[in-house]
Amino acid sequence: MVWNDKLKREIPEGWDDGILIDIANITMGQSPDGSSYNEVGEGMLFYQGSTDFGMRFPSVRQYTTAPSRFAKKGDILMSVRAPVGSINIANNDCCIGRGLSAINSKLGSISHLYYILNDLRIAFDQRNAAGTTFGSITKEDLYSLPIIIPSDEVIRAFDKICSPMFDRQMILGEEIDILTKQRDELLPHLMNGQVSVNSDL
Repeated sequence: MVWNDKLKREIPEGWDDGILIDIANITMGQSPDGSSYNEVGEGMLFYQGSTDFGMRFPSVRQYTTAPSRFAKKGDILMSVRAPVGSINIANNDCCIGRGLSAINSKLGSISHLYYILNDLRIAFDQRNAAGTTFGSITKEDLYSLPIIIPSDEVIRAFDKICSPMFDRQMILGEEIDILTKQRDELLPHLMNGQVSVNSDL
């Protein structure tokens, strides 16, 4: 371990200090015109903020016919309004509102970036618990969040272990979406007697 003057703490030898923009591409959200919102599937998936977040993936609630800022499937969605720092992973291409940012890795390791952002989320949560509530975070502040950057060798080793798990989580997320859609389509028919449950299943 070696002392790092910028971070005011020890870090592993061969690692470096930096800021978030050093390792990440960041897109700040922008809300489309409110008249473009709908809940009937017209246009593009739209996430306004962390109210749409689930345990790992956001829940489909709204669409917009006038998308303005985009996140790609696999991007990390980070809340930039209270509660600042909450994160999810986009399991579809989508439009993001002003309450979110879309972040992906410049280093090609989404798993490494996810845990960097999760560490930042914990720091925000600790400050919130101490009474220092963040109402929002600006683009400049988000870009300049201090981080530790491991050596390339460590990042590659980490990614080799974690990427297969992330890929599996994405597949399971897609399967859950399909099953949820089927449930929502079938349940009304079950309730009004149009279909029945096979008791032999």
